[in-house]
Amino acid sequence: MADQNGSSLELNFLYYQSITETIDFMTTIKSSLVLSTALFFISLNLIMFVAMWSKSSFRETSRYLLFSQMLLSDSIHLGFTTLLYSCSMANINLIKVLCSMIVLVSGTTFRISPLTLAVMCLERYVAICFPLRHTDIATPGRTNIAIAVVWFLGSVNYVINIIFLAATDAYFLTKTIYCTEERLFLAKWQFDVFQSFNGVFFVTVGITVTSTYTGIMMAAQSIKAKKASRTVLLHLVQLVLCLSSFLFSSIERALSTISSALFIHLRTLNFFLLVLLPRCLSPLIYGLRDEGVRPLFLRYLRCGRWRIKPSTSTR
Repeated sequence: MADQNGSSLELNFLYYQSITETIDFMTTIKSSLVLSTALFFISLNLIMFVAMWSKSSFRETSRYLLFSQMLLSDSIHLGFTTLLYSCSMANINLIKVLCSMIVLVSGTTFRISPLTLAVMCLERYVAICFPLRHTDIATPGRTNIAIAVVWFLGSVNYVINIIFLAATDAYFLTKTIYCTEERLFLAKWQFDVFQSFNGVFFVTVGITVTSTYTGIMMAAQSIKAKKASRTVLLHLVQLVLCLSSFLFSSIERALSTISSALFIHLRTLNFFLLVLLPRCLSPLIYGLRDEGVRPLFLRYLRCGRWRIKPSTSTR
């Protein structure tokens, strides 16, 4: 049944596969650069995550629980996306069931970041507009429930696709494929549902972020509120960085119409600028800006050589 997928998306990715067979030494160098960059920022994210998780005050604060969740999901996304990219550049085929699991993790974590941003904006909105009820509403327990809901929403479409694949593809456990998300679509409705999910998610998140920013700006009569409005504005910037990843597939399909030699070079640049760099910079910028996280992160980055007492002030 998988062979009946005659969409233009599959044809494009078959074309990409034929191009990767002519990889030269320069392409290997660029791929190594991408891999080393991803590993470097994954290490920074995990150091920040461990630093935050070491303080009980951070584990009991909704804002930092959500930020820790975003650090972890972005690190996982960087790792699995880079793995898929490396396999595609090296023209390595994977067993379909293994490919499905990798796409499940990569795709789920891709959606989790913008959904987490929306929850973080709502938490800041409650903190500013309903300060007396903030501690009752934004409890660690409710925050963990929100995180579980975010993971469910981010993964439900991929789980449905995997169940459909397992039930309808007789070669699901044995066939090897050039692993891309589109190659796992057996029917057009799967791609349509996938696009619909992404559209609904990011429109909803965009409305949430802009609405909370507007609400906080209207209530910005104190220094704390003004700081919170800047935080939500930063979340809007993070959302734009996340949205840029959506352009990757469209630009790659457009690049496939040019010469194969130029395509290989531009493909690496496209992946680096639109997929890798936004997920590297987004959590790092937010963490270094936070007065509570920055000194603790620097302490762990320096292996604890200098004792820096982190601030626990909230904005």
